Amino acid sequence: MFAEIPSYLPWALTVAALSLVFVQGLVLGRQVRSLRVTLKERCDTLGRELHATTSGSMGVGQRLVTCERQLHELRTTLDEMRQNDPLRISYDEASRLVDLGADIDDLMNTCGISRPEAELVSALRKRQAA
Repeated sequence: MFAEIPSYLPWALTVAALSLVFVQGLVLGRQVRSLRVTLKERCDTLGRELHATTSGSMGVGQRLVTCERQLHELRTTLDEMRQNDPLRISYDEASRLVDLGADIDDLMNTCGISRPEAELVSALRKRQAA
């Protein structure tokens, strides 16, 4: 049965198989090079995006620190304004005078507040005392 097969046929099949393996190797080599180029481009793109994101985050962080500093300064200024508020001092003085027994007219003349304000301070202090 094998006597009918020419002697060069196994050699021809071997050469054909090796040729196919060689061609497959070339095709796979091209695919690998193409994938490497694509991967490098993608890595470069991701690197640029990461750099941009990091830069943006740092900018936001710096803005946040600036806002916190400004908020602290505003709170300090507000506290100073509250302590130096002449109206607050008038109400504190009016409250102290009510404790000493001053009437509404005395509060108006001494503290420079209106009658309804004097009545309100007097009513509040008397309620707190009760």
